[in-house]
Amino acid sequence: MGFVFIDDRLVEDSKAVISVFDHGLVAGDGVFEALAVYGGTPFAVRRHLERLARSAAGLRLEPPNLTVIEAAIHQVAEANKIGFGKVRVTYTAGDGPLGSDRLVSPPRVIVAGAPLGPIPPTARVSISPWPRSERGILAGIKTTSYAENVVGLDWARAQGSSEVIFPNLAGMLCEGSGSNIFVVIEGSLVTPPLSSGCLAGVTRDLIIEFLGGIEADVPLDKVTSGDLSEAFLSSSLREAQAISHFDDFAMPVAPGPVSLNIAERFRELIKDNLNP
Repeated sequence: MGFVFIDDRLVEDSKAVISVFDHGLVAGDGVFEALAVYGGTPFAVRRHLERLARSAAGLRLEPPNLTVIEAAIHQVAEANKIGFGKVRVTYTAGDGPLGSDRLVSPPRVIVAGAPLGPIPPTARVSISPWPRSERGILAGIKTTSYAENVVGLDWARAQGSSEVIFPNLAGMLCEGSGSNIFVVIEGSLVTPPLSSGCLAGVTRDLIIEFLGGIEADVPLDKVTSGDLSEAFLSSSLREAQAISHFDDFAMPVAPGPVSLNIAERFRELIKDNLNP
């Protein structure tokens, strides 16, 4: 038996229900965050809540009550006895009509969690044939409108990969379905800038801020040109996961020295401060 927080209380997951008119369900009108949990403690709560607030503002939603949500995150992690795993916060516009219009309705807060097994040290990725729009109204916002990611990831799994990488309309690397990407070019650690349309990932930001790395556009053709000596994915749960293949193109080494160094230093960051 697990527990889920909905609106203002913790309930058994078997009894957790929402309205069929919830606008997050009807129209994808919501935002979310997924936090890693280590030893029962959610990681980087402050940064995730700050991004939740930015995403809500980008979707023109009522500002979330971050104090209530922070307490709920810890309640769910504790109630579900999560050692290593994740907690997901979903914040929707609340009940609405069966269309794109919104009603004046209280927003809905859902916090759920689950334990996870170990994450593999490397990942095979596939380059999406569908580009991400860096000019779209939802670019850079972590919304529940995730069908594009679902389809892209399902396609990538059919190719034998565990993640899909989207280019943008300009032909530059953008991001994965649930991750950011870093590459090593001539010894420099590079990740696409936010102007590429990628999400400002919490792990991405921590790596740039504490461990190094620069933001720069990376043309898609760099992937198979031999210019990349290493590449890795970053996300709350992957941390820094080396990329072994881009489709059938094998990286020279995976994980390489830069990826290993970043992964080790990131784990040290987690041990030193669970809320950086």
